[in-house]
Amino acid sequence: MKSPNDHLVVFPDSPGGARAHRQIADEARREAPRLVNHASGRPWLAGSWAPEELVVAEAGPVRVAAFGPSPVDRARLDALVSSVRELSDLDALARSLPGNTHVVASVHGQVRFQGTVTGTRLVFTARLDGVPIAADRADVLAELTGAEPDEDLIAASVTYGMLFTPLSERSWWRGVRQVPSDSCLVLPGDGAARSVRWWQPPEPDLPLAQGAEAVRERLRAAVALRRQEEGRLSADLSGGMDSTSLCFLAAEHTPDLLTFCWTGGSAINDDPLYAGQAARLLEHGEHLTVPDTDAPPVFAPPYWTIDTEAPRAATRGMNAIRYGIRHLVDHGATRHLAGHGADELFTGGAAYLHTLLRRNPLDAWRQLRAHQALNDWPLLPSLTGLLRGGDLGGWWRQSADDLGRGAPPPRTPSLGWGERIPATPWAGADALRTTQRIFREVAGQVAPLAPDRGQHEALTALRSAGPVLRLIVREYAAAGLPLELPYLDDRVVEAVLSIRTHERYSPWQFKPVLATAMQGLVPEVILNRTTKGDCEEPVDRALQEHVPDLLDLFADSELGRRGLIDVRRLRTTLVTPPRAGDVWSAQLEATIGAELWLREIAARPGTQPALAGPAGGADRPHPGTDPEETP
Repeated sequence: MKSPNDHLVVFPDSPGGARAHRQIADEARREAPRLVNHASGRPWLAGSWAPEELVVAEAGPVRVAAFGPSPVDRARLDALVSSVRELSDLDALARSLPGNTHVVASVHGQVRFQGTVTGTRLVFTARLDGVPIAADRADVLAELTGAEPDEDLIAASVTYGMLFTPLSERSWWRGVRQVPSDSCLVLPGDGAARSVRWWQPPEPDLPLAQGAEAVRERLRAAVALRRQEEGRLSADLSGGMDSTSLCFLAAEHTPDLLTFCWTGGSAINDDPLYAGQAARLLEHGEHLTVPDTDAPPVFAPPYWTIDTEAPRAATRGMNAIRYGIRHLVDHGATRHLAGHGADELFTGGAAYLHTLLRRNPLDAWRQLRAHQALNDWPLLPSLTGLLRGGDLGGWWRQSADDLGRGAPPPRTPSLGWGERIPATPWAGADALRTTQRIFREVAGQVAPLAPDRGQHEALTALRSAGPVLRLIVREYAAAGLPLELPYLDDRVVEAVLSIRTHERYSPWQFKPVLATAMQGLVPEVILNRTTKGDCEEPVDRALQEHVPDLLDLFADSELGRRGLIDVRRLRTTLVTPPRAGDVWSAQLEATIGAELWLREIAARPGTQPALAGPAGGADRPHPGTDPEETP
């Protein structure tokens, strides 16, 4: 079973690589728990992982490893490796692998290391005494090299909230570099490490009916890959289309599936009603329902984190998640499916209309009118927004300027490169200036992720969410329950991105790609649902109930000591909040995540290098919290 401290460190095939590994092992005073050598005999892969997490195939001087929770089997990898002659041959091999894995290759003295295209599995690199090495975790390299937190990125996080690509693809540690999700890292035998872009998004040219067939088969295969030979498979069953689709796909090979659902819906949250209807149709499964009143409320203490790779952007409901995980484990679950990532994959804004306008002006006008009616946008600003040009760099420059202004007026059409978000009310003056500088630096370098504006929007959402979701995956691992996110498998993502954007994001149907792909497999009552559960009202209420706890949390603030937040203004915002549903609630989550991250780092003095095993404080709650609340 995967441990929260599992990690993989990759060394170049060189005397320097061998020296770097020896130095780490000497400092740890014992050998790394696991080690795989290059064909030359020098160290290649080292770290800690469960035996089933790593599959290695060899063909002469070529070695390829698949590292992940659902790797390809050895026989298939052996067949694929036989055709590899040079690093570029890994492109075709990687595109043929299912699941969600890292791919590492050692080919004639050169190393290639890559993660997933959404960033759920990442690659980081740093230099250890001048030798380039790599790992799947930034905090592992930070510990090995003595790196310090990147305060500029922390400033941007507390000023803006969730960071979008390319900032979401920047390491939170100075001296540790994160490789972009569409690129691989090459470690030559001698010389500097370099990133090479290997993946391009597909051209979105398939009609919905044709593309949905491929989505159906890819998603079906992704779920089947997670079937359990031993142990028990569980899955969320919220009542929404995303999780319910996974449950019906899983039931094809696991009829005794264990499902999990929070109960306690309301007029604005009818998810439990639909979950109950789906559960009755999954007649051979066991359905675990837990009243939402039994779980710790959002924003409730204790406040703590187990992870030092990056601050957690989603913090408000972590105690409820931990509570749910314990219930699943107590009922025998050994692997869990969740629909995270489906919103980013199947829904989007109206940015695609810019591309559609050039190809089919009449259709673009019809769809603009539909978006306008659905979102209550005024006609003239909507039309102006669609006709307005402007490049991506200009949007980042405008975002930098907007940070010093208030929130945009209500009913402002969202037809640009992204939403206009004001700075958090409690951002320190230095943090605000730093964030504006970073945004302007990005503006001078950034380029769209795809020519089609809707495709760029989709990739931005996916690559920004992936690094956030990977921390939630590790939260489950810490509690002994591997979490699987089939919607974010590379092959599933590619199938969805191949469909025309104006059909993927049609304003006349909710998630048309998933609804079409699941036709005949998922009950019509789910696929034809026209509502989406809304939990913001109880969230706002719980936030106000726990203002005293949050004030205690920030009474002695690491962020405040560094001048990154104005604690007095944070206190004022909490006691007298802006209007309900404002963006500040999400920004508060990011601020809490940054605060807990800095405290966890400060609480871990004198830890041994990561190859020596788990860090000393990895499994403890933040000082002052109740250990019984930990998973």
